[in-house]
This record gives sequence, structure tokens and C-alpha cells, in this order.
Amino acid sequence: MASAPHPRVSPLPALRARLWIESSGHAAMTEAGADLLEQILVTNSLSEAARRLRFSYRRAWMLVDAMNARWPQPLVQTAVGGKKGGGTHVTEYGRIVLRSYRDLQVQLDLLLDSATKPFQIATRAARR
Repeated sequence: MASAPHPRVSPLPALRARLWIESSGHAAMTEAGADLLEQILVTNSLSEAARRLRFSYRRAWMLVDAMNARWPQPLVQTAVGGKKGGGTHVTEYGRIVLRSYRDLQVQLDLLLDSATKPFQIATRAARR
């Protein structure tokens, strides 16, 4: 005797979003950019920050260059060579942008978390 087909059970949908900030139609801050800024804050080195994120140095440099070009002030400054060996640091403006971006991400996550249950209920009711 053939068994009855099992009803299709699908996991409940979860609401997710990615946040980026645009300037003149181009990404000025993304998750990758924020991660890079955080690693530069920790290491004071673009090459070490890139290594930790498994970015090529070229990708990291281009990301910093693009971010610096899209904000009214640089987010990152680099120093070449010298007695202290150069280095890279996030400017005070860069810290403000990074902190504001991370705060927005938290607010967005909270919004989506609070909207998930009503969304699940509405879509479950619509399936019936």
C-alpha cells in the first residue's frame, strides 16, 4: 500500500536586510567597508587588516580609496615609511561614520526582528 504524500513543511521565513550608504549613486559604506575600518582601528595597518579579512591588499586599498572619495572628509589616512614605518589610521570622522553605520545596522535588525513574527503569521494565514 502506498503511503500518503507528506505535507510539505517549510521553515518559517525570517526577515533579513543588508545596509549600505550611497553617495551620488555609489556605495559609500558597506559591510565590507565597516569591517575594514574596524580592523584598521585594531591593527593600524591596511595590509594586516586586509589579511585578517582575507581581502587582497588591492581590494582593501581600493575600498579605502572609494570610501575616502565619497565622503566630505577622509575616513582613513595612510602614512608612508619613515622612522615609525608608516601606518594607517581611521580618522575621527571615519570613527563617527563607522559608529553611525553600526548603530543603523542594530536599529534595522531590531526592526526586522519585531516585524518577523507578524510577517510569519500573515503569510501563514494567507497559505490556508
